[in-house]
Amino acid sequence: MRKPNCSLDALYAFEAAARTGSFKSAAAELNVTATAISHRIRLLETQLGKPLFVRKVRAVSLTAEGRILFDAAAQGFAVIMTALERICEPARQIVSISVTPEFAGKWLVPKLAAFQTAFPDIDLHIHASYEPADLKSGAADLAVRYGNGHYPDVQSTPLFQECFAPVASPALLAGLPKEVRDWSLIHLDWHRDTEDAADWNKWADAAGVPQADVQSGIRYSDGSHAIQAAVAGQGVALLSVKLVREELDLQLLSVAAEPCLHDKFYWLCEPWRHADTPAVQQVKVWLLAQAG
Repeated sequence: MRKPNCSLDALYAFEAAARTGSFKSAAAELNVTATAISHRIRLLETQLGKPLFVRKVRAVSLTAEGRILFDAAAQGFAVIMTALERICEPARQIVSISVTPEFAGKWLVPKLAAFQTAFPDIDLHIHASYEPADLKSGAADLAVRYGNGHYPDVQSTPLFQECFAPVASPALLAGLPKEVRDWSLIHLDWHRDTEDAADWNKWADAAGVPQADVQSGIRYSDGSHAIQAAVAGQGVALLSVKLVREELDLQLLSVAAEPCLHDKFYWLCEPWRHADTPAVQQVKVWLLAQAG
């Protein structure tokens, strides 16, 4: 069977005329003259050996053969345009960030909906672990670390200073004994910097309470579990005010006593002398803005 030899320009002219119902409108859309549209369609009809339009005084309508060709041409051009848009659209950018599980769950994740709205072309990959990522090797683009900010081959920018306070559920707080030694305590075992951790011993020194009064209680190795235990009324926990902000605002937790321990900072870290991509730079600016 002989394959028709059809001009692509003629098909473009035909599709536009069929869609608009007018040679004149098709000419305006394709930025050519109506005569050129008419000539191309005549050429197409000659190549196919079939009339495609019924010509009227002010408009045109499709023949049966014209309807068959228009349905196919419209679908074909739509597929081509979709492919062109995919090819021409900017590539999505991926930015990976290393954080602790508590920081991810209690500070970062609640803000991600706003991030996705502000930066729809950036995919943020969050690596939540207590083990710090090796930024120099490229394990992550950015990291949030808690400590003194002095890390080898890492440039650090402060996000915010941490503050730890004794918190408890309102129900537990209502019947809390006056003496700290009589409290049911929740302890968090730190994964790093244990010698200078903001723990109950450090709080006892600041509050003028004997360390012997704050040794008993339940111990957790995961901060999110310690938060859940405090909300459930299992005891008084020494927790980050920043990371339990939502629970404090919702009155699921309340500060049980002073003082609040002003401790180390959370730092936004990146490899030293590392050339940022525009996406990484945008994530950095956004994180600093969220930290206030």
